[in-house]
Amino acid sequence: MSQLAGPSEIPNSGRESPSFTKRLFKRLIKTVAALALLSVVGLMVLFGLLWREHKTEIMLPAPTGYFAVGRTTFTWVNDAETDELAPSPGAKREAAVWIWYPSAAATSAAPAEYLPAPWRAALEQHSGALMSQFLTRDLALVRTHSTSDPEVSPEQRSYPVVIMRAGGGALTTDFTTLAEDLASHGYFVVGFDAPYRTFVVVLEDGRVVSRPPTNDPENLSADEANRLINRLLPMWTSDTKFVVSQLERLNAADPSSKFTGRLDMQRLGMFGHSFGGTQALQFCHDDPRCKAGIDIDGAPYGSVVQEGLKQPVLFLLSDHSREMADPASKQILANFHSLYSHLPTGQFFVTIRGANHFSFSDQMLVKSHYVIGLLHLLGVSGLEGHRGLAITADYVHPVALALLHTPRIPSAKLRH
Repeated sequence: MSQLAGPSEIPNSGRESPSFTKRLFKRLIKTVAALALLSVVGLMVLFGLLWREHKTEIMLPAPTGYFAVGRTTFTWVNDAETDELAPSPGAKREAAVWIWYPSAAATSAAPAEYLPAPWRAALEQHSGALMSQFLTRDLALVRTHSTSDPEVSPEQRSYPVVIMRAGGGALTTDFTTLAEDLASHGYFVVGFDAPYRTFVVVLEDGRVVSRPPTNDPENLSADEANRLINRLLPMWTSDTKFVVSQLERLNAADPSSKFTGRLDMQRLGMFGHSFGGTQALQFCHDDPRCKAGIDIDGAPYGSVVQEGLKQPVLFLLSDHSREMADPASKQILANFHSLYSHLPTGQFFVTIRGANHFSFSDQMLVKSHYVIGLLHLLGVSGLEGHRGLAITADYVHPVALALLHTPRIPSAKLRH
C-alpha cells in the first residue's frame, strides 16, 4: 500500500526555495559590490595617472630657425570703436597683444612663461577642475624657447610681420610653438586676444573677461551659427585692422624705441586657425596692407567667398574625409571651391592626412596623452602631436618666405 509523502518530500513544482533565493541575492549583491569597488579603484588609478601627467614638465618643440626668440605683450584700447559685444554700452574695444620676434641672443635669460599666472588662474576658473587639472598639463610647467622683452636682433634692419589669429575657443598662446618657429626664421609674429571673442582674456589692469556662451557658434543650430558668424566676422576683421594700425604707430615711434623702424610693414601677411583662418581670408580681402594669407582649417565666410582675393593664399586643412556627408560640410566645401576659383596664380591647397582640427596647435601636446591616445584608438586622429606641429611649421614658414619675399637665412632648416 502506498503512503502519502510528507511535507519534506513534496517536489518543489518549479519554485525555488526561500534559502536558494536568499543565497542568489547575496551573490548578486557581492558581484555588484565587487564591480563598484573595481570601478572606484579604476577611477582612482586613472585620476592618479592623469594627475601625475598633469604635474610633469613638458618642453615645447625647439624652433628650427637661425634667430633667438623674444616675446613681449601689450594691451591696446581702440578709442575709436565701441564694443558691440560688451554688456556696458559705450565700452571701447580692447586687445591683449602677444608679439614674438627675432631677438639678440640671450643665453642666460630665463624663458618666458607659456601662460602668465593670472591667465592660468582665469583659464582654470572658466574651464573647470576636470579640464584644467586632469585633462590638461599644468601650464606652469610648459617650457618655451622665448625670453621676455629682449632687444630685437641687430642682424637685419627690419623684419616682415605676420598677424596670427587663434580660433574663437582658443588663446593666442595655444600657438606658441608655431609663433616661436616663425620668429626664429626672422618674422615678427603678432597675435591677440579680444574680450568677449576669445574664451577668456586677462587685461593689463587685472580685469578678467570671458566669452559668453551666446557668442559661441558651437552652442547653436546650423542656421543660428551662420547668422552669428556673419555678425562676428566684421568685428574680428575690424579688430585686426586696429592692431595693424597700432603696429604702424609702434614702428613709427615706439616710446621705448625698441621697435622703432624694426617692423617691415610693407611685408605683412596673416594666418589664422579655425575662425581665425576665416578672418584671415576676409581681412586680406578687405585690407590692401595684407600681402599674403594662410587659412589653417578655417571655413570660408563673408564676401571673400564670392569675390575672391588678389593676394596669394595657402589653405592648410586637417583630414575631413569622414565629415563630408552632412549639408553643412557640403556647403563649406562649395565655399572653398568658389573662393579657390577666384584666386590669383599664387595659391596652395594642402590637406594633412590623419590630422584633426587641433593638430596645428599646442593643444595636442598640452592635453592629456591618455585622452589623445583614446582619440587615436577611436580613429578621430591618426597624427602624433609633435609630427602635426612639425608639418604645420614646414608648410607655413616656406610659404610665408615665398609670399612675403623674405630673404632666406642660410642656416635655417626644416624638420623632417
